[in-house]
Amino acid sequence: MNEASPGPGSELAYKIARLVEEKGWNQEDFARIARLNRHTVHQILHGGPKRQLRNITISKCAKGLDLTVSELRHLPLERLIPRMHGKPPVDDEALKILYARATLPELIAWLDRNRQRASELRTDEIQELLDMQAPGGPLERLGVEHCVELLERRREVINRVKEIARTEYFQLLEQFVQLVFEKVKPPPRWV
Repeated sequence: MNEASPGPGSELAYKIARLVEEKGWNQEDFARIARLNRHTVHQILHGGPKRQLRNITISKCAKGLDLTVSELRHLPLERLIPRMHGKPPVDDEALKILYARATLPELIAWLDRNRQRASELRTDEIQELLDMQAPGGPLERLGVEHCVELLERRREVINRVKEIARTEYFQLLEQFVQLVFEKVKPPPRWV
């Protein structure tokens, strides 16, 4: 009965520890990525703090884990862990909007055949798909499957870039991105 009860930050600390473990990071990796001191990270990862985590600490943890503070605080682990493997969280409201606003027969048929893949689309990707269904738009010209594959490939590339940006190869990545950007950016318009 004299056993100490866990502090108010223990549940959140446990969630952070599980997500760090899911990423495959050690204490030093997470301290560097989240820009926290090793003592704080040690407290979080090994038993949790005996007191409430500070908002700045939670914010840095969330940013390091590529989450929002709200997601970190409120979403259960079973919804966050898929994100650690590059899968976006299911946005039920956005998915309902996609089903409700899909007017192109090809898009509706694709949604019926691919419910799981549709549930993995992020909110911005759903909006982009809806915008593509205009008459003569990309969904008609290129096909729904091709457009969805492009969205999925882009998401995967962005996830990989985020991972590289957290390493010692960031400067090399930055130079590469600048070179590619110079090739694809629209030329300036001369007035």
